[in-house]
Amino acid sequence: MMDDDGSAALEFIAVGVILLVPLVYLIIALGAIQEQALGVEAAARHTARAIALAPDAAAAATRSERVLASISEQYGIDTESIDVSVTCTPIEVACPSAGATMTVVVATSVALPLIPPILGLDETASIGVEGSAVQKISRLWGGG
Repeated sequence: MMDDDGSAALEFIAVGVILLVPLVYLIIALGAIQEQALGVEAAARHTARAIALAPDAAAAATRSERVLASISEQYGIDTESIDVSVTCTPIEVACPSAGATMTVVVATSVALPLIPPILGLDETASIGVEGSAVQKISRLWGGG
């Protein structure tokens, strides 16, 4: 007969650690992804508003750059990895222009935590996040 006094506690600790480590990593990874998702959504919304409220196209470009820089800093988004797309409907008008409906899409990728940059693993193990906002530009906007 084997003496297994105390082995239940050891098994509980071992199984607990085996289950706890992936759970903690999942929580950290989901937190990083959620932070970046909120950041790109805020960037799209505030960029669209900055462009729509600007008096002209030059001021719109300057304001949108400042908004993107500020939001990137607040949410920890790498400014080099941000991709911003601004489109307007109807398609035949210049973007931005008076009376158009503008769509701003901001996209980036989130590197998963604790992935080393060896052999490009950090780029392979990244999640793309995208935020979009639609803003109607006033008929009286001076940018057209």
